[in-house]
Parts: sequence; structure tokens; C-alpha cells
Amino acid sequence: MKKRYVLALDAGTVRNRAVIFDSDSNIVSVAQKDILSFQPKPGWVEQDAEEIWSAQFIAAKEAIAKSGLKQEAIEAIGVTNQRETTVVWDKTTGRPIYNAISWQSRQTEEICRNLRQRGLEEEYRQKTSLIINPYFSGSKIRWILDNVAGAQEKAEAGDLLFGTIDTWLMWKLSNGKIFATDYSNASRTLLYNLRELKWDEDLLQYLRIPQCMLPKVCSSSEIYGYTDPVVFGMKMPIAGDAGNQQADLFGQGCFETGMSKNTYGEGSFFLMNTGRKFYHSNNGLITTIAWGINGEITYALEGSVFVAGTAIQWLKNSLGILDTLAESEWLAKQVNDTDGVYFVPAFRGLSAPYWDMQTSGMIIGLKNDTTKSHIVRAALNAMAYQVRDVVEAIESDTKVKIKDLKVDGGASNNNLLLQFQSDILGVPIKRSRIRETTALGAAYLAGLAVGIWKDTEELKSQWQEDTCFRPQVSQAEREEYYGGWQNAVSHVMRWVDKD
Repeated sequence: MKKRYVLALDAGTVRNRAVIFDSDSNIVSVAQKDILSFQPKPGWVEQDAEEIWSAQFIAAKEAIAKSGLKQEAIEAIGVTNQRETTVVWDKTTGRPIYNAISWQSRQTEEICRNLRQRGLEEEYRQKTSLIINPYFSGSKIRWILDNVAGAQEKAEAGDLLFGTIDTWLMWKLSNGKIFATDYSNASRTLLYNLRELKWDEDLLQYLRIPQCMLPKVCSSSEIYGYTDPVVFGMKMPIAGDAGNQQADLFGQGCFETGMSKNTYGEGSFFLMNTGRKFYHSNNGLITTIAWGINGEITYALEGSVFVAGTAIQWLKNSLGILDTLAESEWLAKQVNDTDGVYFVPAFRGLSAPYWDMQTSGMIIGLKNDTTKSHIVRAALNAMAYQVRDVVEAIESDTKVKIKDLKVDGGASNNNLLLQFQSDILGVPIKRSRIRETTALGAAYLAGLAVGIWKDTEELKSQWQEDTCFRPQVSQAEREEYYGGWQNAVSHVMRWVDKD
């Protein structure tokens, strides 16, 4: 059969990628462009929205050129994006009125504190399944409207638009003709009612956000519109959209209830498909919309860990322990274990399932013969321990035991990490042959909308395993290791005086 092609635009936190897939899920070409982050003040993280767009556009043009395909051979574009990052722009000029505020930024803590003090936390949790936290988009919009002169008035007059990065990119690709997002991204804003599937008027009122700023919420797989001919020289349908973690769950083929994946990036993101069941977590997790297709909503339980690979970057950039990130596996293998050293990398507080944002990181269990190899191994182990924290919470909420775990992200190339992950969870860890699973999910969503693939049943057969890591320690050893981690976390949470 004739090959068919989809272009996936993967707008990440540190780089934007463009990947062209064929109808057999093979990668035809890849291009990427790094993007910068700024920290104007401690705890603040911002990016240039125009740079995000230009980096994505350059990557897309390069991927098309490298593929050797004629542009008309590409039947659809799928978009996936770093979630929660917030852009507010002028409807007339198309120019952002402030930097994009990153999902990582803590600059809206005062706004969140005010909402909590007003006793609104339970209402937000009931309607959005989210906690009131700077992580999500709602408080970021409020901050921009508060801190840019005249912004509130312009917003109320209908002259300002808000979008997460997917909305911003689709607006730019279509030259302002598409102003939309999908269910998965809307569910991360702190403004979207997950049960009623609409922007919630009460929640908007609490933050004084005019509804006219907000994009139309669409399914994750449909034709949103077309690129402006000026962009790629021809009209191309934009037909898929999902937040990066949800797109990754889709790309990993986790279409059935109970199937789970974890991504090891700067942070770590664990999602379990819960089907049509909406769980209210009692253990520090959040319910998110995984995707909406053909009028049906699929939910997921998520545990977001803010610091995973960032800890390895810290060892390299701040301490100089590593020359390259890839060196971490070799250096950690120079010792058999951490010799009782635990590294709790709570650089931005502890996220799921603890949500203790007042604490800070700690390395504990140091001895006079502790080496840098022990510390690096402890940092890698911390990624695996944090995943188990989330798994414990998810299994408690759902009463569903995880049978295996599909993994991806930069650190999933580290065999030592994945072996320890299998050891500490006691389940097989499956690494995909295709590492671009987030982009693949966006491609699948777009391809389904234009008929390249018929349904998820057809997509199931396309997932291929690269390596499976199986547990190699006893249950007693597993629990001893994890008990040490829990003890270390308890010390970290007592360290900061919160009074």
C-alpha cells in the first residue's frame, strides 16, 4: 500500500521538535530547535512566545526538507505541547503582551494563596480535579492581567486572547483563523469543568478572567482548520492536538483502562488510563482528560513530579560532577549501590503525591567515604522512587494493580535507571522502539482525523518494544530500599519551619 505521512509538531519545554511519520509509524525525518528560558527573579520561569513559534516553524520546515517529500504528501499536522505554559496576546496585532509564563514558574504563589484563603480549594478540586497551585494556567493569566498596564480593560473589551502553547501555535500557523484547544489542554488550566465539559463561569469570576479570552475547546482528533498558505506554501489540515503527556499516553498505545506510562524528562509524569471513570484522588493525584475522540472522553490519573532529570542537570551544571548527562549511567555503575545515600531533589518543593511546596532538597546519609558515584546513583534512584510514590497513590485510589509500565523521555535511555525502576516497582518496564512517542501520539490523533488510520485497534499493532527490564531483587530488598526513601522524604518535609 502507498505510504501516507503526518507531521507532528512537538513543542517542549527546552526544545521544539518536528517529526514526520509514515503510516507504518516509522520516523521519516526529525528536526529540532532549542528554546531559552529566563528567570527574572528566583522561582520565576518565563519564555519568549515569539521564539517558541519561530523555533517550531524552523523545525517544521527543516523536517519537511530533510524528508525529501513533497509538501502535498503530508496529509495532516498534529500538535502537542508543554502544558500549562501561558501566553496572552493582542487579538489585533497578534503580539504577546508579556512573556510566556512557564508551567515551572512559582511567580503566582500569592494569587494562589489568596484563592486558598478565600476557602475556594474544595470547589476548584470538585470542578477541575486540580489543586490551587502556580503550576496551572489560571493564576498565570491573572498575574499577566495584574502586571501589564491596561491589560484587564483590554481583556474585558475582547481585545486579548489566552492560550496554552498549542493554541498559540495553531493561531500562528493559521494566521489567526484557528483559536482553539483540545480537552486535554483545557483540563490543565484550573478553569475547565471536567464533569460539565465547559469553561466554568464561577471559576473565571473568582480570577476575574473574561470568558471571551478563552479558546474554543474541541476534541483531540478533528480538523481544526488549515495552515495559512503563507506558512508552508500551501494549506495543510491541522487535525490533532493534545498536551504532551496525554499525547505520549496515546503514542504509547495505552488505550485500555489500567495501562500506564511514565516520561522521564526535566520532570517525571506518570499517567494511568482510567477510561470513562472520573476519579477524585484521595492521595495527592489529579484527574486529567487524556483525550476526547468521537464524542467520548477518556480520563487519566496523573502524578506530576517537578524535578527528575533536572537533578542530573544540576549535578552537571552546578556541581560539575558530570561532564555530560550521558555520563551519569557510567559513573553510577562504578558503585554497587548508594551505600545509604538518598537524594530528595525537592528544588521546587515536593509535588505529587505530597504537594509540599515549602520544603527544599536534601542529600542525606553522607559518610566520609561517599563518592560522586554514590551521589549520582542516588540522583538516578530518586527518579525511580518518585515514580513509586505516584504508583502507590494511584493503586490506592483505583484499587488497580499496575502490571507493567511503558516508559520514554531522555532518561529512559539510561539502562541502570530503568532496571532500578523495575526493581523498586516489582513490575516489567517496557521501553518503546520508537522514542518519539509524544510526537507519535500527536501524529496518531491527526492521522485518525483524516483517515490514515481507522481506529485505535489498528494502532495497537504498531507499538513495538525495544527492551523489557524485569525485577532482579527480592520483595524484602525492594521494601528496604523504599523504606529508606520514605524516611529521607520525611526528614525533608520536617526540615523547613512553615510557621
